[in-house]
Amino acid sequence: MTRRSPARRPGWTLIELLVVMAVIAVLTGLLLPAVQKVRAAAARMSCQNNLKQIALACHNYHDANGRLPENSQRWDFGSHASAQLANTSWSWLARVLPYVEESNLHQAGGIPTTTLGASGVIDKPVRVYFCPADDAQTAGTSTATGNLDGVAVALTNYKGVSGGNWAWGAYPHTGPSGNPNGLDAGDGVFYRGDATRRLAIQHIADGASNTLMIGEDLPAKNTHCSWPYANHATGTAAIPLNVRQPDGTEYASNDWTNVYSFRSRHSGGGNFAKADGSVAFVRDTLPLDVYRAMATISGGEAVYSD
Repeated sequence: MTRRSPARRPGWTLIELLVVMAVIAVLTGLLLPAVQKVRAAAARMSCQNNLKQIALACHNYHDANGRLPENSQRWDFGSHASAQLANTSWSWLARVLPYVEESNLHQAGGIPTTTLGASGVIDKPVRVYFCPADDAQTAGTSTATGNLDGVAVALTNYKGVSGGNWAWGAYPHTGPSGNPNGLDAGDGVFYRGDATRRLAIQHIADGASNTLMIGEDLPAKNTHCSWPYANHATGTAAIPLNVRQPDGTEYASNDWTNVYSFRSRHSGGGNFAKADGSVAFVRDTLPLDVYRAMATISGGEAVYSD
């Protein structure tokens, strides 16, 4: 009796393999943008949660101290790094550390009475001060920040809104206060030397729910971004959100006259916390006059936004 050899299973032809590979390539091409959108949405939501936590920290600080957290920028010995390290130029972000679960860091640094240089903490990154959409958290620190060049200082993606007045660069604006000095006399919730002003929530005449208090920035595009130092913890809305030069290119990161402002990695705008603790996404197509009006505390402007 003759034994029959088993039938062979037919294999894939070259054409079939090419078709399958083409289908996989098409599906991958369709899937990747969807995954990227999901990741971007998750990063944007996580960023909003960070801003919410920081805004609530400001309110808790207010309840404990009868005022919003302040910046104490000092120039006693000059603007270079060694002079600033010898000063107590602590930011509002440094002052709210106990209210964002960083009491140990606040205490270890002797904030705000110890000088920046003697504190030993200015190079310590704080997780909640980073937006997950940016790579600043990966870097953590920088030795190339304004006024602290050569000194390792921990970065931040979140800064206080100094208002809508500005005296320098391509976007000067006097604003309702009549004073264009947005660095030292901002018409918003924060500016770098606002410790002498003693601002409380009830002083925000435009309404806390109508006033931008904290916004996003990118250390890679602005050398004035760190949590310990007062001059790195505020920005102006006089300059457009996500500003670029007229030819579409970026301003230099050390061109403070044009980049001491707000920007984000989120497409189409940036996240902001308002003075009432709520968080909103502000589109960079918002008219500049409306954006500036939303940044003042007592301008009396009529503001309409979605």
